[in-house]
Amino acid sequence: MRGSRLPWILAIVASAIGYGSGPLFAKWIYPTGFDWLDLLAWRHLLAAVGLWALLFLIPAGRRALRGLTRRRAMIGILIGALFTLNASTYFASIRYIDASLAGLITYSYPAIVAVLSIFFGRSPSGWRPWFALVVATTGVVLGVGGIPAAKEPAAIGLLLSIASPIIYSCYIILAARLGGESKAGTGAASKGGESPLVAVPLSLLGTAIGVFAVRAALGRDLLPLPIPADAIAPILGVATISGILPIGAFFIGAQRLGAARAALVSTVEPIYTIVAAGILFGEQLTPMQLVGGAAILGAVLIAEWEAILPARRRAVGRASRSRRVRG
Repeated sequence: MRGSRLPWILAIVASAIGYGSGPLFAKWIYPTGFDWLDLLAWRHLLAAVGLWALLFLIPAGRRALRGLTRRRAMIGILIGALFTLNASTYFASIRYIDASLAGLITYSYPAIVAVLSIFFGRSPSGWRPWFALVVATTGVVLGVGGIPAAKEPAAIGLLLSIASPIIYSCYIILAARLGGESKAGTGAASKGGESPLVAVPLSLLGTAIGVFAVRAALGRDLLPLPIPADAIAPILGVATISGILPIGAFFIGAQRLGAARAALVSTVEPIYTIVAAGILFGEQLTPMQLVGGAAILGAVLIAEWEAILPARRRAVGRASRSRRVRG
């Protein structure tokens, strides 16, 4: 069907599942002796090398590189560096709190995106984004308050998990701009957007540079060696399934759907993480945390409802006109 958004929606769903798999791989890696910074070093190095090699091997990639300006290259690298902060806070928090709770708190970001979009001129102002932010914040408070006393984590874990969605929201706004976000989310990319073939490798390069800069500042080796045998498979998984796949899929989907709709479709991420963490690690949310999770997902619907209405109105208008013609 012409103009169908389904391929771009599926790209965002794939991105959400990939991102949602990250904490699961981390849960397998940490017992081997690797920490979050070791994980990020290998994750982004392998992902960056793989994508840049692919970029130079395929003709479309080489053509995209020839049209790349220095300014847009720097923007892409800076966006990747910003993602370093998001990934660092997220993966570090998983050492202190359950993966399911971390995923839940992180998913308050769509409400934050809606508010930030007002200031960046990407969506109309009004009460809805602010109300969504209040509901999402309430959900986070309920999620944190529902932690059993016996499992109460260090405050640093909660602070890290709360910082992650704030940073990620800024990343989403910038990623959509680099990719040439569709003004109306109609499926047609706006002019001047960077091809995902170039945008994704640039972002990963910036992230890798950011991770190595952090390691150097902390006086650590650039690459953690040797890799524990039990960590090899999950490191490959976190580099591909939750590294290359979600970053690439999100750039492709956000370019066509826009940041607001991309955030809405991504609501499958915390649901996937919660279910998978329960199956694989026996993690369970308390009733209060489930209420908080429902509030966070409700905030997403509130924040992005304006993005849904235009499409629904157009569909109703087309149906009405069709009935008048037949009558």
